[in-house]
Amino acid sequence: MADLSAILERGDVRLEPFEERHLEPFRAACALDQEVWQIYPVNLGGDGFDASIAMFLGSPEWTNFAVIDRRSGKLVGMTNYIRPNMFGVVEIGGTYIEPSVRGGAFNRAMKELMIEHAFANRFEKVEFRVDTRNARSMAAVEKLGAVREGTIRQDMVTWTGYRRDTALFGLLKSEWQG
Repeated sequence: MADLSAILERGDVRLEPFEERHLEPFRAACALDQEVWQIYPVNLGGDGFDASIAMFLGSPEWTNFAVIDRRSGKLVGMTNYIRPNMFGVVEIGGTYIEPSVRGGAFNRAMKELMIEHAFANRFEKVEFRVDTRNARSMAAVEKLGAVREGTIRQDMVTWTGYRRDTALFGLLKSEWQG
């Protein structure tokens, strides 16, 4: 299995392995949008931050990245590779970026870096799993060329107690247009 941990850069985006020094800047970034946590599996925006981030950082199945805006040098979020497997499949998820960099070229560049890095490390498929209530994220994943493969019904209980349906998207290396 390839080690996916690396520093990745493109345009305004820098992804670097998440370290202790990133914790407080990430907490501050998460506090900028309290409403978004209603459709996340965990609450990184309030009292749940410490327990949630400990879960992310403590999982051996996650490779965590701090997301840095190179224009300002400011940490603006986090993203992760999740459950890489011996069959050449890895998920990109657990992503939060603050409102100032959402909905445009920044998010696309971040995802392109991760997709290309996964494919360069011999993965053949990248998956995205998105709460079906999160229309903005589903649209962004589709713009990357990922195909909606189905809906996994009530597969997760979020921190609010909601039983979420998850849209599963897949992007094959042979389909990647960059």
